[in-house]
Amino acid sequence: MTAVAPKTWTIGSLVKWAIDDFRARGIENPRLDAELLVAHALKIDRMRVILDAERPLEGAELAALRELVKRRRSYEPIAYLRGEREFYGLRFRVDKRVLVPRPDTETLVDVALARSAHVSMCMRQLDLCTGSGCVAIAMARQRPTAQVTASDLSPDALAVARDNALRLGAYNVAFVEGDLFAPVGDRRFDVITANPPYIPSAEIATLQPDVRDHEPRLALDGGGDGLVLLRRIVEEAPRHLEPRGVLAVEVGAGEAPDVAELFRARGFEDVRCDRDIARIERVVSGVLGERH
Repeated sequence: MTAVAPKTWTIGSLVKWAIDDFRARGIENPRLDAELLVAHALKIDRMRVILDAERPLEGAELAALRELVKRRRSYEPIAYLRGEREFYGLRFRVDKRVLVPRPDTETLVDVALARSAHVSMCMRQLDLCTGSGCVAIAMARQRPTAQVTASDLSPDALAVARDNALRLGAYNVAFVEGDLFAPVGDRRFDVITANPPYIPSAEIATLQPDVRDHEPRLALDGGGDGLVLLRRIVEEAPRHLEPRGVLAVEVGAGEAPDVAELFRARGFEDVRCDRDIARIERVVSGVLGERH
């Protein structure tokens, strides 16, 4: 049962109504979602949502907010409704063409930066399955003298990524379209990063509706066991790495041990599994052995 609407809408009453409505529909973080949507629609920050709770809403404001609430009721991700998501201290534009950047993926950037410190001034990086470009652009901003190449199979995703790079001043990123390593030919890199689809196909239906019904399946479905693309990446990476080059990939919960074995079988050394903010082994990385 949804809440009864008040006769006069204020910021505070709209927030309360949206919280109650979202909670009744089983939406996680109903207060956060309500406050973020109100702040976005009114072009104010969340603090002003609290401080200006008694301010009456104008007709146009109320209409805009009701439309956002309606879309959130259908479990459309907050990031799509707001048109942006923060990642590594940068605001990325996102929409239904790309996966929403997650805080977990910041671990991939941290690992790649740490393991490539020895080439920090002249790093050549390849970022596979770049999506919104969040990993490539975050790396490029941290390493302005680096040469970063970002690839994706989806031209729609690349359009979003290019826009993000331009807006965020990551002028040292070049984008190429194609299947994994195909667009880069025989070029070699100091670092290869990847956040590929890694959810087993059968588990897609069990995901939260925000993800299952709205985010691009191409960016989610990792095949039967979730490792289809990860196997290809680990297998093909040595042909595109400089001696002692680094490969770092994001993986799903519980997949790190199997992926680490793939690394070792392909000749990678010093293989590590790093945990994300939830203490889940999220990033597997290794250094290409001398025999390659």
